[in-house]
Amino acid sequence: MTAQLVPDGILKKTDKILFIAHLALGDFTYLQNCFQAFAKAFPHIKIHIWVDEVRRTSKTEAWPFLKKYALYDWLAECPFVERIYQQTYSPALFEQSIAEAQQQDYPLVVSLSTLRPPMYATLARQISPRGFVAGMKKPFGMLAVHKRLAYRKLDAALDPDHGVRSGMHISEVYAGWFQQLFGMPAAGAERYPFVQIPAQWQSYAQNQLREWGFKYQEQAAGKLLFINPYAKNNKRCWPLERVVELVAALNQLDAWRGAHFIVNVVPEEMAHAQQFFAQHAAQQVRLFSAQENFFQLPAMLSECDLIVSVETAVMHLANAVHVPVVALMRQKNPEWAPIDQEHSVVITTANRRDWVKAITVAQVVDILGR
Repeated sequence: MTAQLVPDGILKKTDKILFIAHLALGDFTYLQNCFQAFAKAFPHIKIHIWVDEVRRTSKTEAWPFLKKYALYDWLAECPFVERIYQQTYSPALFEQSIAEAQQQDYPLVVSLSTLRPPMYATLARQISPRGFVAGMKKPFGMLAVHKRLAYRKLDAALDPDHGVRSGMHISEVYAGWFQQLFGMPAAGAERYPFVQIPAQWQSYAQNQLREWGFKYQEQAAGKLLFINPYAKNNKRCWPLERVVELVAALNQLDAWRGAHFIVNVVPEEMAHAQQFFAQHAAQQVRLFSAQENFFQLPAMLSECDLIVSVETAVMHLANAVHVPVVALMRQKNPEWAPIDQEHSVVITTANRRDWVKAITVAQVVDILGR
């Protein structure tokens, strides 16, 4: 069996570790388990996380949106994360964060970044000139001298695709990284996502439902369906027209008569969504957006009977709050399907090149009408 990449001797004498990653909400939904397992395996090591903003820009108009990234709310509540570097969204703040990290004199830095791994190998060494540095290393050609020079800065390297099999879930991939790096095994049950929702946000969701007139706690009340048609990539979005068609179709089914519908909207699209739904009167539909705090989202999800979502963080959070989910996915990334198969149904596009919008309302109704 191959020896772990970070030697036991390093782990025993290390008092803190810096993980560098470009984290999306979906990534953290599964990596969180790995960080928690690391904290249990090495309780003497404090975990610091550098969240690198891949959309870093000098355009000031983009900063407010990048600064208010929902993941930071989630990280701030994690008891096993000691420190977060989250101001990396502008070139100046990026350099300032590097200087702050250098002051920590990290004995151990690990980059989990799979995009542009040579750049992150260089960043890790820049932050820790004297420490043990491990990071991702992808195969490169003979002429890629800059990559060779960057990878030489690593004391240990991990190919993120090594050992990845067809059909392997992303959580198993991440667990495999930590096993190779630190010798940490992870059973299947330990890879299921979780989220601890602060009481104030659970109360917020319940109060919001009451304000909307959704009598969700009464026996005679109809079902509550959460629909998320938005993703960062247009290829993974479902048109709002389909949402309206779905609501209309479900209203014709006895099992869904009297149901209420919550449509999740990303903050930057709220004005457009309000205008769209104003033209399609539907009294049972309310628009929702977690504009104040990340935990508004899982709190609202946890109050619903069922969730329909395109392939984005919402479908993973559905598993985390133990609410059944119907996931609308392309064929391209099956490793990102919801992990809890017992409480998840995946509707996949017919062809590999299809966008999520190729999934019809009839396909969704066929599942929900059973």
